[in-house]
Amino acid sequence: MKILLSGTGGAAGWPVDGCPCASCARLPQGRRRPFELLVDDTARFPFTGGGAFGGGLGLVAADGAAVLCLPPGREAPSDGPARYDVVVLDLLDRPQRLGELRRAGPADDRTTVVAAWLDHRIRSEEELARRLRLWGAVAVPDGTVLGSGGTVRETPPRRALLLGGSRSGKSAEAELRLAAEPYVTYVATGGDGAADGEWAARVRAHRERRPAHWDTAETTDLTGVIAAARTPLLIDGLGTWLAAVFDEHGAWDGDRTPVVRRCAELVEAWRGTPVPLVAVSDEVGMGVVPATSAGRAFRDALGRLNERLAAESEYVALVVAGRPLEL
Repeated sequence: MKILLSGTGGAAGWPVDGCPCASCARLPQGRRRPFELLVDDTARFPFTGGGAFGGGLGLVAADGAAVLCLPPGREAPSDGPARYDVVVLDLLDRPQRLGELRRAGPADDRTTVVAAWLDHRIRSEEELARRLRLWGAVAVPDGTVLGSGGTVRETPPRRALLLGGSRSGKSAEAELRLAAEPYVTYVATGGDGAADGEWAARVRAHRERRPAHWDTAETTDLTGVIAAARTPLLIDGLGTWLAAVFDEHGAWDGDRTPVVRRCAELVEAWRGTPVPLVAVSDEVGMGVVPATSAGRAFRDALGRLNERLAAESEYVALVVAGRPLEL
């Protein structure tokens, strides 16, 4: 099967003619033309004919190789083959669709995964490349001819720690890092917020944003979860976990020795994990000095925990205004 990608951009291309946004402004005109795909010099997307399926979304070529194209807003068809050699999809729309395909089986390590319908939903080609490396996909220039040799997936760092202030985008960045994984457990440490309407709304927003195929564990037993994990974990977050530990041991105004012990156990579990971990934590060293002894104790304990976990992590970043600054 030979696939010609004459255009890889969105409906209006990228940059969009006349668009004043920062994404379009930093790209040369005509960089990516609107999406156009041709298989074996004859079958043009959307496909028709005997080998087509999914309302024209997919095609089985004469040599038996299968290609699937998922434009914005479309889901994988139920009448397709068990496995695809090439998947071309809009990863800027819902990257978790790739995780769903990998979990169900139609996309595997031999599948060539190509991002298309690219446009100003992402700020730059550099940011696109960064995300695709995380997801095990590629973007190719217009006019590229594809075979079906598989996409090389970059081995992700086993442990990633993302720090940031309030509303910095650290949780969204953490979710982005694991978006295309077939199996992920989201470890929520903050409870359901049933007694606090504002906190409950935050929890609800996080739940709705997560990929539907992810599992969820709501617990403060992080060492136990990490020890039992067999697939990637996303821990969100360490600040709420530490506050819960302070509560559990009455350490706000009492003996803080149990908190020190729990933190040491977490660091040891983090060091020994066999699975990828992504954890979100609050950067507490840039604000004003807390007015109370308890507040200062919490700040100091979280700062020390961040420092120790960072020392045991392959990747650490400070997220500022939605942008990760690798440390």
